[in-house]
Amino acid sequence: MRSTTRREALFLDRDGVINVDKNYVGRIEEFAFIPGIFELCHAAQTVGLLPIVVTNQAGIGRGYYTEQDFRTLTEWMLGEFHARGISIGRVYHCPYHPTEGIGEYRRESADRKPNPGMILRAKDDFGLDLAQSVLVGDKDTDVDAGRAAGVGYNIKLLHDAKAKGSPNGLEFDSLHAIGDWLSRTFGRPAPG
Repeated sequence: MRSTTRREALFLDRDGVINVDKNYVGRIEEFAFIPGIFELCHAAQTVGLLPIVVTNQAGIGRGYYTEQDFRTLTEWMLGEFHARGISIGRVYHCPYHPTEGIGEYRRESADRKPNPGMILRAKDDFGLDLAQSVLVGDKDTDVDAGRAAGVGYNIKLLHDAKAKGSPNGLEFDSLHAIGDWLSRTFGRPAPG
C-alpha cells in the first residue's frame, strides 16, 4: 500500500535521460531533449510522483562551463517543462570531481553519484518516501545511487539494445516505455 502522508518522487538524471548526452552540455545551444521526456513527466505527475533532477555536473569542476552557465541552462530547461504543464520539484547538481576537478572542485563529495547525497537531500527537503519512489538514469552510477539511498524502483534507460541484461534491475529502451510502466505500476483505480 502506498503512503498517504509522504510524497513519492521520480528522480531523473539529466544528461542521457532529459537531454542527449553530448559530453558536458553546459549551454542552451548544445541542449536537445530526448523524445518522450515530457510524456514521462506527465505520466509521473498523473500518478502523484514529483519529478526531481539529480545530476553530476563535473563539466563545471573541469572548467568546461561555469556555475552561471549551468544556472542559465537550468532556468531555460525548467521553463520548457513549465510551458508543457510540468513542475520539476528541484534540480540538484554536483559540480565536483575527485581527480579531474580544478581548484575547489577537485574533491570527493557525498553528492556525486554513485553516492546518494543528492537523493537524500531531496528526501529531507520534500519529505519523500524513497521506498515508493522511482529513479531513472542511463548509467550504472545513477542506479547505484538510487539503491544506496533506498529508492524502491531504479530504472536504467538503455541507449543501446545490446546493453540489456543487468540481472538486478529494471531496464527499458525508451522513455515512452518507462512512462507506460509508471502508469501501470503506480496507476490508481478510478474513483467511484
